[in-house]
Amino acid sequence: MKLVENWCKLHKTFSVQAMGLAAAIQATWPSIPDDLKASLPHNVVHWVSLVLLTAGILGRMIDQGVQRPKGTP
Repeated sequence: MKLVENWCKLHKTFSVQAMGLAAAIQATWPSIPDDLKASLPHNVVHWVSLVLLTAGILGRMIDQGVQRPKGTP
């Protein structure tokens, strides 16, 4: 396995930010107090995560303007 040449600039892309936000939501959900969770629809975390991950996948298909090293397609 080999990293892509512009890996250090990928944090600027929407796709990586969307997938990172989905991961952060999933990771922090267990630590949210139960009374706050009760005030939200029971499946809101699942739907928000699904939307963010889908947006991240779609974002990978769109040129996001991250510069590639010369000579790469």
